[in-house]
Amino acid sequence: MPLPGMGLAAALVTALTLTLSGCSMETTAPGSARGEAASDAKGEFGPVDCRKAKCIALTFDAGPGEDTPRLLDILKEKKVHATFFLLGKHHVVKHPEVVQRIEDEGHEVANHTWTHQVLTDRKPDEIRAELEKTQVAIEKITGKKPRLMRPPQGRTDDTVSDISKDLGLSQVLWSATAKDYSTNDSALIKKRILDQASKDGVILLHDIYKGTVPAVPGIIDALQKDGYTFVTVPELMAPAEPQPGTIYRP
Repeated sequence: MPLPGMGLAAALVTALTLTLSGCSMETTAPGSARGEAASDAKGEFGPVDCRKAKCIALTFDAGPGEDTPRLLDILKEKKVHATFFLLGKHHVVKHPEVVQRIEDEGHEVANHTWTHQVLTDRKPDEIRAELEKTQVAIEKITGKKPRLMRPPQGRTDDTVSDISKDLGLSQVLWSATAKDYSTNDSALIKKRILDQASKDGVILLHDIYKGTVPAVPGIIDALQKDGYTFVTVPELMAPAEPQPGTIYRP
């Protein structure tokens, strides 16, 4: 998505692919983590037990922005909880009251770095700063440090994983994306998500683009009609708990 430091053309190319840099990278599906959970696992369930129900996680990147309050109104009306991967410098710091509202209304508050740097292009101390600054900023507002992060453009490697583990952060990728950085057509955004939706899937949207929030009610209604229950990412893998450093990809 076209954020600071990225040209539009470059963003459209890189965002089309999900890259795991480094030959030793492995991912775990949330459903697999759930199935392999120990008998004494303490992960908290959401509105349903996803071992039995048809669950899907709705996630939003790169906010909060000016449209996030409207999105929160929609989610409240629909009684749906989502996971918000927040950007630090120009978003969390600018909209602390929205960050607090996300927390207060039962959504999962997560980390999307400080300035949306591609972490695999950065030195270890820069990677740590990108993640740690956002951890600190969110904790200052909500009193809690995030336990999940999403690497910009889905790019991660062993160094990113090691630093994430040290900071108590699991890495969460996705299975469905509307590429809403490239269109304001809400009907198209909805269609793309519905075409890619799957049990135990993770939907990636951005609440900073004009066409996205208007598409959300239709996405929720259609998927609920198809038997899906919306949960947060940790609820998707319950009773397993997110493990720091682990890369989760449906």
